[in-house]
Amino acid sequence: MQILRVFNNNVVLARRGEDEVIVTGRGVGFQAHHGDEIDPGRIAQVFTPSLGRDPDHLAIMLAALSPDYIDKVVVALNTIQVDAELTLVVALADHFQAAVQRTRDGHIVEYPLRAEVEQLYPEDYQRSVRLLEVINTEIDTQLPESEAIAVALHLVNAGFASGDLSQTYRMTGLIQQLIAIIGEFFGKELDTNEVTVARFITHLRYLFVRMQQNNQLFAEHSAIGRAIVEAYPRASECAKVLANIIEMRMDEPVTEDEVSYLALHVARLEGKQ
Repeated sequence: MQILRVFNNNVVLARRGEDEVIVTGRGVGFQAHHGDEIDPGRIAQVFTPSLGRDPDHLAIMLAALSPDYIDKVVVALNTIQVDAELTLVVALADHFQAAVQRTRDGHIVEYPLRAEVEQLYPEDYQRSVRLLEVINTEIDTQLPESEAIAVALHLVNAGFASGDLSQTYRMTGLIQQLIAIIGEFFGKELDTNEVTVARFITHLRYLFVRMQQNNQLFAEHSAIGRAIVEAYPRASECAKVLANIIEMRMDEPVTEDEVSYLALHVARLEGKQ
């Protein structure tokens, strides 16, 4: 495989035959340059982005993650016999990395929608419970059982994303508008190559798919929603503005829970999380 682009010491974009693939491994990009051949001994994982996915965008997100979490997620997914598709690996590695830090800091999140997730997505929930069990055998800080709800939602999102996302990709103009609004709101220009912006774009794509599927996140009197408003008031205010734009462009109301999760991502972009 020939290197096309180096993202950091552990992530490179490479050419394998006719395909562009993302290669991870400790030191795989160390002192490497465009055109170099990859040392096979340094390869840990090779990912082929799904058709239509931007490999550079996904590689930027991978480069921001610990190689340990990437490897652990791939092993865990293989153990429970779920396809280690790249976007799912990125989402789960990012989630587990953040969840471990939250747990170490003593912040336990009680996710809403437990009953809804268990009822609507029983297979995904059972897989998420098993996945969490496998991950907990591989890490020092044990994650609480409640994290299975969030993991299940990632598995559900991956199921949506495996379908026809052509309409979602046509939302580029809306995504650009929303990013511009956030920049204006906080008085700074956002770089779409920056990992927190990349995460936000991915979240928006999944939100659009959920809206198209009439399957938005919803829970009456959501405690997490109230907690987010209290913790991130400016981000929550901005999220409401974004939700209004999305509703006008998509001709579909956005639930309060979805606005709350938008606020969490906006808080990241604001630098508050």
